Amino acid sequence: MRDLLPQDMAKFRRIEEVFRGCCLKGGYEEVRTPTLEYLHLFTATGTLTPGMLGRVYSFLDWDGWSGERVVLRPDGTIPAARLYLENLEGGEITKLFYVENTFTFEETGEERRERWQCGAELIGSSQPLADVELILLALEVLEKLGMPVELRLSHAGLIKALLGELGLGSAEQTEIFDQILEGNIKALGEIKTEDVDLKRALPLLLDVKGSSPGFLENIRALLGKALPGLEPSLNNLTSIAELLSALDCPYQIDIASGRGFEYYTGVMFQFYALAERVGGGGRYDDLIPLVGGGPVPASGFALYMDQLMDLLKREQPSYHRILVRPEGSDVKGLKSCFEVARFLREEGYLTELDLGRKAVSDYRWLLLVPREGPFQLFDQATGKRSEVASQAGILKIVEGSR
Repeated sequence: MRDLLPQDMAKFRRIEEVFRGCCLKGGYEEVRTPTLEYLHLFTATGTLTPGMLGRVYSFLDWDGWSGERVVLRPDGTIPAARLYLENLEGGEITKLFYVENTFTFEETGEERRERWQCGAELIGSSQPLADVELILLALEVLEKLGMPVELRLSHAGLIKALLGELGLGSAEQTEIFDQILEGNIKALGEIKTEDVDLKRALPLLLDVKGSSPGFLENIRALLGKALPGLEPSLNNLTSIAELLSALDCPYQIDIASGRGFEYYTGVMFQFYALAERVGGGGRYDDLIPLVGGGPVPASGFALYMDQLMDLLKREQPSYHRILVRPEGSDVKGLKSCFEVARFLREEGYLTELDLGRKAVSDYRWLLLVPREGPFQLFDQATGKRSEVASQAGILKIVEGSR
């Protein structure tokens, strides 16, 4: 876990501002869930596999006589699903977003254990249109942040259907599934089968890469006979790919990009910027039933703020920063400094009083406030000096230089 320094917070707030703005304009409403949740909320949904269970911060919430095991939330979507179930369930489509931290223990100390994310959830619609809306929302945020983004698509239903087609016992399915949850999607390729058609289909499916709906049609034609159970998932992925193509939204279909599989049931999407994974999401129609609700379809995504902060260039300070300096230390002169500084701030300019510790070169304007007489305004970009009789006159010169 780390401190966020002023330069970090400037980036943090920039990401948060862009994300909140895009979500609010898209009809999403902001929520915030508790940092502590009950552990069973995550184990019941299958999010915490045996390998992942040791990576959460959990402890007994003791009340003197008994207690229940709680956890620092390792995920944002499951608490949002609980919040929906307990407070908002009612049959209508619900669109939520949040900016929250999650916690994951990492024993080497090389990775961050507290991670911030911007998340959005669209609950109540099973249409491919809902998945595409979320994808476009995430891309809009990343575009406004100036990130060059690569979108990768996969589908959890394909992998679940494949496990069913392989005829594995329940114990074997669970073991393979847990490996996939932990990011080892290649575990599918290690499965031995005597079925000749399956032997041919497995490498083909795992190596699936393409960027058009037609590509998926070809895959369906090739695998339809060997793996008929894959057709519904292929149809769904094709529908989403067709929508994205119609919207001129580039993407890469990569079935083996299923890291972070977790509770997803349908399409999965991941966002990369400069080869760094900066976000991901997907459809999770079975999640709300797993936390005790009815059959409610849902999908969502998260953008990883720590990675985005590392990639985001720090914005340069406003070119119109103003430093106000009093001439002398009498009360009347200092009062004038506070008054003119407040006036300029209300007009939208970053205005600071000169306390003698910052470099004057950090500011476009230097404003001298004399005991008597006009203000002295220096434009440090041009070297021009102006005598100004009023606050309005200062504003006129500063605005005229834009």
